[in-house]
Amino acid sequence: MRDLREWVETLRREGELVEIDAEVDPYLEMTQIVDRTVKAGGPALLFRNPKGSEHPVLINQFGTERRMCLGFGTPTLDHVAKKLEDVLEMQPPQGLVQKVKGLGKLKRLADSLPKTVRSGASQEIVLEPNLDLLPIQHCWPGDPAPFITLPAVITKDPRTGSRNVGMYRMQKIDATSTFMHWQLHKDGAADWRGMGDRLEVAVALGLDPITAYSASAPLPKHLDEFMLAGFLRGRPVDLVKGKTVDLEVPANAEIILEGYIEKGELGTEGPFGDHTGYYSPAEPFPIFHLTCMTMRRDAIYPSIVVGVPPAEDAWLGKATERIFLPAVRMTVPEIVDYDLPVAGAFHNCVIVSIRKAFPGHAKKVMHAIWGLGMLSLSKSVVVVDESVDVHDYESVFFQACANVDPKRDLLISEGPLDQLDHAAALHCYGGKVGLDATNKWASEDARPWPEPIEMSTEIQDLVSQRWSEYGIDLDG
Repeated sequence: MRDLREWVETLRREGELVEIDAEVDPYLEMTQIVDRTVKAGGPALLFRNPKGSEHPVLINQFGTERRMCLGFGTPTLDHVAKKLEDVLEMQPPQGLVQKVKGLGKLKRLADSLPKTVRSGASQEIVLEPNLDLLPIQHCWPGDPAPFITLPAVITKDPRTGSRNVGMYRMQKIDATSTFMHWQLHKDGAADWRGMGDRLEVAVALGLDPITAYSASAPLPKHLDEFMLAGFLRGRPVDLVKGKTVDLEVPANAEIILEGYIEKGELGTEGPFGDHTGYYSPAEPFPIFHLTCMTMRRDAIYPSIVVGVPPAEDAWLGKATERIFLPAVRMTVPEIVDYDLPVAGAFHNCVIVSIRKAFPGHAKKVMHAIWGLGMLSLSKSVVVVDESVDVHDYESVFFQACANVDPKRDLLISEGPLDQLDHAAALHCYGGKVGLDATNKWASEDARPWPEPIEMSTEIQDLVSQRWSEYGIDLDG
């Protein structure tokens, strides 16, 4: 999809969109409607008459697996992972056929690079900065102000010039400024720490679903999020030069905010009703000053509500889990699959299945995960055998109860934690726990390990065949 308009039409055509003409207040009322809708597995919502603004609000666009797959144009999220895996697994070609295939993959990568164009719909209207025009949600009663919750924040590394696109919440201060919630471990914060006297910033609001997702993807710092979006879309992201900043912005976005951050200028941001289910505390963060606003005619404002799981961000997180499994396997090849439970707010728990090859293998994998990109912030890791479905939480819980001797199988460690983890004893740092729920080998246990209970294949097949003749499905 080229832009948000095309995505809205897709949602409408697929029966995944409800349009609301009644006036709805962005102050708390909209959140209550959305939170109930998300938890009921309901549709995307387009509020056409938000109180105090002429701009419609699109929300819950990512709230179900079906809509995430529609956005990516694939039957499952694992199909998206396969697309990425084809590139990640590229090896030096050996023969002519392999070379041709390799060239094809390289061409697909080259064709994914962002393309600079002379003009774009996102700059049809150029305005003096005025955030009061936008229906920015005040999500929860304890929030001190409205928050922009679905931005693609664009910066350049002051040292290398490389672009970063991230999704960082922005608390409105007044009509021309916001806070920028750059958490300690995020790339945007690294650009900020390395800045000179001033750091230019652009914010894109209202993107096609793949480009919007890519802003939230945990890419290594040297990889361009717009290139990933182009690769997954099958067409490059068109960019246009900013009006007041030396940055390129998506040509087909609904709204663009341009501005800067001054070195050393901080203010108290928060608290904020966060995806952990609790209010994250008020902390000092940099201030973003707007210099210009541009937008499409009849621009649509996108938003997202987080809070007590499950919320709409659940499927953004699940998309990352599925899409980046090949990248995780590239580093830790013994991993079969993994699951980041929504109830664990993604950074609190990782369930991983492995092909166990030696004594203590599960503990090796725990340490590997705690050293792997943003997974390094995970608080707990549960390791099971490859035969266990990591997405079947009842089965995982059974293994964790049946196979674990806490004295032998519990690993207590410590290290960096997500900045939003309110339970950590120290800021961004605290305890970690690993649970080895694999079957134990003779070298790992003083007693013989029992055989699991399993019916013979012959009897399974016999019963299935005989009862199917009676028209009875025993598994139904």
